[in-house]
Amino acid sequence: MNKNIYLNITMTIFMVIAIFLGVMIINALDRVRFEQEKVRDALENLQNSAIHPTPKNTLASTSSSTKGHENVANLEFFDPASTPGGRIIRVISADTGNMNYLINNESSVSDFYSICNSSLAARNYAKPEKFEPLMAESWSISEDKLSYLIKLRRGILWHDFTDPVTGKEWKNREVTAHDFKFFIDVVQNPDTNCAPLRIFMQDIEKIEVINDYEFKIIWKRRYFLSESISLGLSPLPRHLYHAYEGPFDGLKFNDDHRRNRLIVGCGPYRFLRWDKDSRVIFTRWDKYFGNKLGIRPAIENICYEIIKMPNTQFQALTSGRIDWMGLSPEQWETRADVPAFDQDKGFLTKMRYLNRNYFYIGYNLTNPLFSDRNVRLALTHLVDRERILKDIYYGLGQIVTGPFYNESPYNDQAIAPWPFDIAKAVKILNDAGWRDTDNDGILDKDGQKFQFTIMSVANHPIQTRMLPIIKEDMAKAGIDMKIQSFEWSVYVQRLEQKNFEVCTLGWRGGYESDPYQIWHSSQAELLGSSNHIGFKNAEADRLIEEIRVEFDFEKRVKLANKLHRLLHEEQPYTFLFAPDSLLAIARRYQNVHKFPLGIADDIIWTPNNQQLAIP
Repeated sequence: MNKNIYLNITMTIFMVIAIFLGVMIINALDRVRFEQEKVRDALENLQNSAIHPTPKNTLASTSSSTKGHENVANLEFFDPASTPGGRIIRVISADTGNMNYLINNESSVSDFYSICNSSLAARNYAKPEKFEPLMAESWSISEDKLSYLIKLRRGILWHDFTDPVTGKEWKNREVTAHDFKFFIDVVQNPDTNCAPLRIFMQDIEKIEVINDYEFKIIWKRRYFLSESISLGLSPLPRHLYHAYEGPFDGLKFNDDHRRNRLIVGCGPYRFLRWDKDSRVIFTRWDKYFGNKLGIRPAIENICYEIIKMPNTQFQALTSGRIDWMGLSPEQWETRADVPAFDQDKGFLTKMRYLNRNYFYIGYNLTNPLFSDRNVRLALTHLVDRERILKDIYYGLGQIVTGPFYNESPYNDQAIAPWPFDIAKAVKILNDAGWRDTDNDGILDKDGQKFQFTIMSVANHPIQTRMLPIIKEDMAKAGIDMKIQSFEWSVYVQRLEQKNFEVCTLGWRGGYESDPYQIWHSSQAELLGSSNHIGFKNAEADRLIEEIRVEFDFEKRVKLANKLHRLLHEEQPYTFLFAPDSLLAIARRYQNVHKFPLGIADDIIWTPNNQQLAIP
């Protein structure tokens, strides 16, 4: 997981993100920036292989060189005319609790980790179906996709650091196969708090270390993402996280607060400083293995400024304090007429492109109020998505009907969104037994009022405008919808504990999507899982399980289309929108390109006379 994660945003994650980057980067509704971006981007968009047809039960090998040049991912996109130096200052809305991305689902931490680390291989920026090496010199894959033989490059070094607990100084420590095994061992340890990532690794049987530079990844069963996950693996520094005698302690890993304030990677940037509630700073790693291969990023320093309020963020952007920021639709449409964006004299430019985010309203299905599919359908009929898209998103996006990227074949284009129709919603509710029997304007059934509370993120620029519209339309149908705002950290805690009635968030799908994490019933009762609404459906489970083992693309698409139709009919979510990605960046950056997976900011650079330092 390295610099290349920025193709998606990069969102990466979060959750995370955060989230989580993606649609509005700092302003996103998304839970993806806390989980999906972390897992999907790290394990799908940084992965890679070079696969050739082979006879059954034999292995196919990659080559480590092509036409006399080093075979390394995305070398062709690095500008030979670039000049080293300069900075990128981004913005995030909140500080984090720790820097350990395995236990911290926040998208910002996923982003930090991505620029500090690397992976075995990466997708080509322009042709994501094409695979190219990074840390792996070569690899071989069995035809049944159950065995992956990896050969590492020699001389890849971990970042130098001083252990904050023991005071031991570590320098020139080489990455070996044992560090990849340690990563899998930690993720699969039931005591470590990394349930979302563990889902993707659950079918890895073991990593078999052959020597320091060769290892096998062996899978228990076929899984259509096994290739992506295997070749997207990153190492984990055992000398940081298991710097004590005896067996590895997963609980200690979770609570190792001093070590969890560090990021030790082997990627292009090194963690430099974390100023609590202020900024996080990274600098180029002078011993990065990619330096000799022609893929050293030109930008010297990357900084993340922590600015909580959207208006303050925008002011920082237009004053030149921030170099790179996601915009809300309102900022894009009505506030970008300031001199900073002037086509001739301004220092900022705007970029708009499709992304794979979607937002939704999610119903806690453990609440009897939402157990009836007809009730959920009625609620969807009461959400005027066309009005919200037009008035709040300024038309910068698309209405979605399911969990798959709108322009992906996995998305069934024949499914039309449920229309906004108050009269129809009322009829559905009346037929389900909800009527206003005491004439107080609120529907009731068996003595229970139809009222619920929807969680919102405090000061969120979209939610603060969208939810009152929905509340007003709900009231017209006799439903009392209350809105309760929470700071993001509290919001996430309530979500993970399933302590909510209704939420509104977002997800980012991967280049290839596995719906298991969000929709399989095995995740429904797990605290902290991505299936936070508690969705359980036997037919959905069957389809998801078939998708996971189907390597034939056309067959997998048909299964995904069936799952899309099922979720559309069941409405566990009211699927809302896939907004466009709206980005503001400083004009001084060169070699800025939009690729199928987003913008690759590791290839950008600034001329000598325009380079700025971090103040």
